[in-house]
Amino acid sequence: MEQTALPRSAILDNLDRVMKEGAQYADARLYADDSSETLIIYDGNLEANDTEIEQGIGIRIMYGGAWGFAATSDLGKIGSCFDTALENAKTAARLVRVPLSMGKSPAHKDEYHSPVETDPFAVSLEDKLSFLTGIDQVLKEDWILRRYVYANLQRKTILFWNSAGTVIEKHLTNVFGSMEVMALDSDGDMQRRSMELYSPGTGTRGWEMMTDPDLFSGHAERIKQELGALLKADMLEHGRRSVILLPGQGHLQVHETIGHALELDRILGYELSYAGGSFVTLDDVGSLRYGSDKLTASAYGGIANSPGTFGYDDDGTPERDYLLIDKGTLVDVLSSRAMISEANQKAGRQVFAQSGGVARATSFYRAPIDRMTNVNIIPGNDGSLEDIIASTENGIVVDNPTSWSIGSNREHFHFGCEIAWEVKNGKKTRVLRNPTYQGHTLEFYGSLDAVGDESTWRVEQVSNCGKGEPNQVMQLGHGVPVVRFANVITGERG
Repeated sequence: MEQTALPRSAILDNLDRVMKEGAQYADARLYADDSSETLIIYDGNLEANDTEIEQGIGIRIMYGGAWGFAATSDLGKIGSCFDTALENAKTAARLVRVPLSMGKSPAHKDEYHSPVETDPFAVSLEDKLSFLTGIDQVLKEDWILRRYVYANLQRKTILFWNSAGTVIEKHLTNVFGSMEVMALDSDGDMQRRSMELYSPGTGTRGWEMMTDPDLFSGHAERIKQELGALLKADMLEHGRRSVILLPGQGHLQVHETIGHALELDRILGYELSYAGGSFVTLDDVGSLRYGSDKLTASAYGGIANSPGTFGYDDDGTPERDYLLIDKGTLVDVLSSRAMISEANQKAGRQVFAQSGGVARATSFYRAPIDRMTNVNIIPGNDGSLEDIIASTENGIVVDNPTSWSIGSNREHFHFGCEIAWEVKNGKKTRVLRNPTYQGHTLEFYGSLDAVGDESTWRVEQVSNCGKGEPNQVMQLGHGVPVVRFANVITGERG
């Protein structure tokens, strides 16, 4: 849609109208462009070439302490969409137990653009397929049973207005890629090795990320060789040992047991029927010992190049850079304006002074909920991966998840990984297959005894975090270094 056709006047007029009709707050999110392209090369064949384009507007209205929401893809019906949202809010207000408030927030007028060198949608399909097929050819071997190369490209132009006078325009670009090879091991079981496109946290996030050999394209030969080693490797034996997580595994550990556990709506019980709650309570903020002194975790973290960086959330709040865990102590959570209002009322005191800026919706037809942005572990001073290995007496280094099982309140976990390298007396020895590890969240983070320096830190991209009813799939990032945990239960009992 051309910018001149955008219904700005109609949106502003209706925002003013519903406020005069008694609304406490109202906002509108117009998705002028929501495009995605998915390409999959499977065993050398083009398995998918899918393009999706959406456009529409979502309206939120708070009335009587309750939310009403409505959406439409017909931009000629904006007035009736506001009417439906207002009526929904009035209906919900009859049942509300804890009246919500958005509080006071200054009006922001701004634009945000993802840093992009080459628009991935401007690259020809021929060039994209040639690039992906080239990776597939490197992966190809007679002994490899399955090969998979994937690219997902996203572009969004989102315009936001609210009743406080905020006007935001966001131009977001995401590029995701993965490659995977599979083969049968000596017992006839399928093994796999994979690589996901990651970000250094700096630079640009256009098509140039995919073609950067350090970030993605140059890893095909490595994962093929590592798969070959897995096929004849011994099984990891059950026992307690140190576990060193590379970022490919460490980011999911953070995602499941820090990120989701610290979403405020989940703490308040909103995910219980679908994706589980959290062991964290409002009284824990400021006092809970989440981990050892080596654990410091942040939200956002000032990352320029990540799918979890978007400038402003869907409340119109600027994305913040703040600590969640400070030297092992829980100090804050992932929050939005209305959830802070509810939390402070339920606690009977001010637990949170300001929003964490995490209200996000996956599309125009979904209402914003609390979502992870960039949840990161701050690099430490324990050196490089090699330094951490050298100081490990008995342990394993693990990478990339194959399975995960998480307690209903994020209180414990069990992960399976693609590959492990045994560490004995400060040296990496042999490759081990089917590695697993498990633990209780607080005990596990309490055993954190080494955090790698900035040379080990990178942003792992997450393209498919699901949450909410109806489900919303969101994109985000985790900046994580190499980390080591002591005395962890590993392997399965025979």
